Amino acid sequence: AGTTMTFIAQKCGICFQPPSIILIYRDSSQDKTRQRIMPVRNFSKFSDCSRAAEQLKNNPRHKVYLERVSLRQLQKLYGLLRGHLEGQSLAESLEKFRQEETIDPEEDMNKLDDKELAKRKSIMDELFEKNRKKKDDPDFIYNIEVEFPLDEQLESCTWDIESDEEI
Repeated sequence: AGTTMTFIAQKCGICFQPPSIILIYRDSSQDKTRQRIMPVRNFSKFSDCSRAAEQLKNNPRHKVYLERVSLRQLQKLYGLLRGHLEGQSLAESLEKFRQEETIDPEEDMNKLDDKELAKRKSIMDELFEKNRKKKDDPDFIYNIEVEFPLDEQLESCTWDIESDEEI
C-alpha cells in the first residue's frame, strides 16, 4: 500500500449541541470506520449556508475527508442548523428542504422566473445524476442523521474535537 490516505465518506450528520457536523467515514488504509467531528464556529441564523459549506469543504484540515460529500449536502446540514437557530423544529426544516427539492409535475415551468427555473433545473440534473450510476462512482449514499442528545447526556458529551476515534 502506498502512503495515500483514503477516506470514504459514508454518512454526514449534524449535532446541534455543540453545533458540529459529523462525518462517518471509512479509513480504507486501516480498514476502520471512524467518526470525525467538525465543530461549526461563527455560524448564526444570519449566516450564509452556501458560504459556510464552501468554507468547510475547502478547510485544509477537513478537505480530504469531505472530498466525496457534495456541497449541496453540506449546505443542507448548515440549513438545518440555521433553522434550529431560528427556532424551527427539525420537522419544519426537513419539510422545507423536501419542498425545495421536489419537482411538482403539474407546475407550469413557463411561469417561473429565471432564478426558480435554474433551481428546478439543477434539482433535475442532480436527480438525473443520482439515478445514473457512474462506472467509477462508489455507491456512495448519504443521508441526514440528526442526533439529539438528551440534556443529561450533554454533560458527558464532551467529545475530543480533534479525535477520530473508532466507532
